Parts: sequence; C-alpha cells; structure tokens
Amino acid sequence: MEEEHIDMMRPKASDPNMGDLPPHHFRCPISMEVMKDPVTISTGVTYERKNIKKWFFTYKKKTCPVTMQSISDSHITFTPNHTLKRLILLWQNHSSHQLPSTSTSSSTPPCPYSSANHHEILSLLNTIQSSPFKVTSLKKLRSIVEIGDDETKTDFIRCNGVQILVRIVNQIHVVESSDFITFRACEEALGVLHQLPISEEEEDEEEEENPAYKLLSKPETMRCMTIMLQRASAETRHHTITILRKMAENTDYDWNFVIQDQGVDFFKSLLELVSDEICTKASSCALQVLIEIMGKSKKSRLRAIEAGAVCVLVEVLPDSNRSRCEKILQSLKLLCECAEGRLALVEHGLGIAAISKKVLQVSNVTTKMVVKILWLLCNFHPTERLLDEMLVYGAVKKLLALLHIDARSSTKAKLVNIFKWHGNYWSRYPCFPSEFKDFLGSVNASS
Repeated sequence: MEEEHIDMMRPKASDPNMGDLPPHHFRCPISMEVMKDPVTISTGVTYERKNIKKWFFTYKKKTCPVTMQSISDSHITFTPNHTLKRLILLWQNHSSHQLPSTSTSSSTPPCPYSSANHHEILSLLNTIQSSPFKVTSLKKLRSIVEIGDDETKTDFIRCNGVQILVRIVNQIHVVESSDFITFRACEEALGVLHQLPISEEEEDEEEEENPAYKLLSKPETMRCMTIMLQRASAETRHHTITILRKMAENTDYDWNFVIQDQGVDFFKSLLELVSDEICTKASSCALQVLIEIMGKSKKSRLRAIEAGAVCVLVEVLPDSNRSRCEKILQSLKLLCECAEGRLALVEHGLGIAAISKKVLQVSNVTTKMVVKILWLLCNFHPTERLLDEMLVYGAVKKLLALLHIDARSSTKAKLVNIFKWHGNYWSRYPCFPSEFKDFLGSVNASS
C-alpha cells in the first residue's frame, strides 16, 4: 500500500525530467530539504524536527510557520510522523535502485549540473511559489543564475522567474518591515534579479521572453526597491543599485515618479552609497545613477542639492581614483548648472581647493570638467570669496598655464572668458604670477 502511495506522489512518467525530484510533501516547509525526522505539530503541519524546534525555542516564535496560527507554549508538541518517514525512505530506496537502469535504458543520459538547470529552475520556482519559506530556494536559484551562462538567464526569464521574484519584492510594501522572513526573501530575490539583463529593447522584440524592465519599472516595484536601498544589508543595497544603474543607462525610464514619491530620501540613499569606501562597486554604481538622473531634469538636481550632494561629493573627491574622480566632477558640474549648486560649492570650505587640485593632475577629462565648473562659477557667481580662493589655492595659476597649452577650442574659449571677466581683479594681488601680467594685458586688448 505504501508503494502505491509513493507511485501516486511521484511525478508522472510523461515528464522524464522531474522523476528524480522529491515530492513536495517530503520537504520540510522551513528548509525545503527532504525530511529525515518528520514531526507533526498541533496545527497538523509536518516539519523536520530540528528545524521546527529551532523555530520555537531559538527564535522564540509563537505561530505555525505555514498557517501562522498562534500556538501557546502548552500546545507546542512534536508527534513523530512514522508513516511519512517510511514513505520518504521508500522513495529514497526506489530512486537509488532506479538510477542505474535509467542511465542505461534512457535515450537521454543524465545531464551534468550545468545542462540540468532548466528542471532545477522550474522546481525551485514552484517551491518558491508554494512555500512561505522561500530563502533557501532563492539562495539556490541565485547560485544557479550566478554561475550560469546567458542561456541559463534566458531560461530563467522564460520560466516566468522575473514575475515570481518581482511579486516577492513587492511584498515589502505590503507586509510590515518587522516581518524578517519576507525581508530576507526580498533580499535574495534582488540577489537574483540584479544579474539579469535590463533594457528597453526587450519590450520591442522579446517582451514575453524578457519582461525584466517592464516589471521592474512599475511604480510599486520601484517604490519597494528604494525602500531596500535605504534599509537593506550592504550586499542587497549593492544589488539594488546595480538594477537601478542598468535602468538608468539602458532605458529611458522617467525618474520623476521616484523623485516625487521618495523625495530627498532617495538622493540621501544614493549619496550614502557614494561615500561608501568599502564597497567601491556599489559606490561607482550610485555615482552613475546620480549622474544619469541629474542629467534628466533641473528638479532632480535641486533635490540632490537639498540632500547634501555638493558636500558629500567634495569630501570624497580628494582620495578618489581617476574613474571615480571624473564621475564626481561630472556630478558637480551638473549641480553647478543650478544657482543653489554654485552657492553650495563656493560656501563649502574645501570646495574650490578640492576641485582646483585636480587641474592638470588626474586626466584631460577632469581638467576639462573643472574648467567648466569654474567657468560657471565665474560667470554666474563671481563673489570676492570665489575669486580669492581661486587665486590662493592655485586655480588661477593652473588656468593660465592651461591657456598656453590647451588647443581645444571649447575649453580655451572658457579660459579666455574667465580672464577677461576677472583678470584685472587677480592681477592686483602680489601673489599673481608676474610673468602672466603681460599675457593678461594681451587678452584684455583682444577683447
């Protein structure tokens, strides 16, 4: 009779790929592993003994993990499920005996792990949908996608994997943040999603096969990802910002929704990542997202300024490498296109000193960016403090030198304008290089 029960619970022969997978009822709802010592609690649900004991006694929970029914201490009992244990043993014995015959008689030999991803992906996705304990299965799924090739990622998408994981992410907005299990599941889901390709090309050619952008760009999903950007672990924040970077670079997503919905808090989260000196990849992604968003509208730049972007960028600039330095200066240039940004940079105690140091020191790109920033300041915010600091911190001397060696018309034109506007002011100071006074006279004469 037990053998007949096993046959009823085993996947049908018409699906040869699912034959080795354990029936769902053989898995512990907590760990999703095949049970060795199944016990049933007062709600009628069966678990692996060590897992359910840890649930009650280590984590001090007072509910059934599956049904969420309240259970008082007096009703916490563990009844051995001998029938289920015998069925599991019979299934394990049957599977071990079937393995040799399957490998010799089947027209399709057993596939190695890498070629069996499709069926394992399907199994894990089914488990994720049916079990309230998703973290273990999500970790396995993340590992498969991480080490898999493009075909594996495409297979995952075709199995509706994106839809399933996005639903998990969206639970963060529905369930209270105190629900640790939901929060962890969301973290693992983002750990899978950040590895997928995201672009709008999917919409035109393969919308049904790769709907990642369509699903991730929905308002409720974007709201949940910004929540994770603020509250999640460092690793998950990196995964989330990676998704946002792909959206910023590869799509025309309208960021106005996020700006209106999250306001200054969204930019504070980005800036916190920008200043992260430990996870440099997350910091680089955050900088790129900041640049892409601020380049879209003045409103986004104003929100970034309000969040303290100028202060953060100035303070991380001195110790930045070449790539990071270029991105920071590009960000500052965008901010200085607003009057509020120019004011914040000039009023920062190290603002002019920090950018002046990068002229002719890092790369042609950084030099060009600094010239653009100083041109904006000298044109629209020419205060005495600005002009004095440019002279004291060596910016004027470097710009004069650059005027001699730079042949690029756009940069040189900005330099000429700067000295036409303020050359006479600087020339009155003893620290102004005397060898440049004659040159300055020729510049003024040509104007």
